[in-house]
Amino acid sequence: MLLQLDAVTKTYTMGNTTVHALRSVDLGIGAGEMVAIMGASGSGKSTLLNILGTLDRPDGGRYILDGQDVAALDDKALAQFRNRKIGFVFQAFNLLPRYSAARNVELPMLYGGVPGPERRRRAEAALNRVGLGDRLHHQPNELSGGQQQRVSIARALVQNPVVLLADEPTGALDSETTLQIMDLFCELHRGGMTIILVTHESAVAEYAQRILRVRDGRIVADERKVAAVPQAG
Repeated sequence: MLLQLDAVTKTYTMGNTTVHALRSVDLGIGAGEMVAIMGASGSGKSTLLNILGTLDRPDGGRYILDGQDVAALDDKALAQFRNRKIGFVFQAFNLLPRYSAARNVELPMLYGGVPGPERRRRAEAALNRVGLGDRLHHQPNELSGGQQQRVSIARALVQNPVVLLADEPTGALDSETTLQIMDLFCELHRGGMTIILVTHESAVAEYAQRILRVRDGRIVADERKVAAVPQAG
C-alpha cells in the first residue's frame, strides 16, 4: 500500500467539549488509485485529509506513507518529507497575487532548494502539462478561475509527488469549468498519479474509482468500481 492508516484516532477539545474527529480509522490506498472522500460537515473527512497530508498528526494509531512511519519524523523532517511526497490542491487556489503563474509553480522547489534554472524548467514543464504553456507570465488576476486552478495543480505536480490531495478542488468553479478540471484529474490518474479528493458533490465523486463515505469520525462505506473512471466533456 502507498498509504496505510492503522487504528488512527484524532480528538479535539473545544472548551468543555471533546470532539472525536476520527475514531480508530483503518485505511489502505494503493499507488495509482483515485479516491473520493465524502461526508457531511463535521463528519471527519477534512481531518482525515489533513492527516493523510501530514498537516496534522493523529493522537493514536499509525500512518505509513510510501514506506515511512510519519510519527518517526520531527517537524522539520516532516515538512521536508511533505514537500517531496505530497502535492496539494485547494478550493481557494492559494496563489500569490503578485507572482506570475510560473513563479507560483516554482514555490515548492524554492523551499526545497532547487536551483533557479531548474526551477524555471520544471515549472514551465508542469504548466505545459496542465495546458497553460501560453500563460507562464500571467498573474492570477489575469487568469480565469479554471486557469488559476490549473496553476495550482501544476504547482502540486512540480515536485513529482507520490500522491495528489485535493480539498474541494471544484468548489469555486462553475459546472463547465468543473468538467474541464475533472478531465485533467482523470488524465493525471490515467497516467498513474495517485489522487485523493474531498468533495461534497456526488457528480465529482463519481469520477473516482473508489468512494469513501465518512460519518461521525468513521469510514462507514468503501465503494469500489470495476469500470474505468469516466471522462469529463
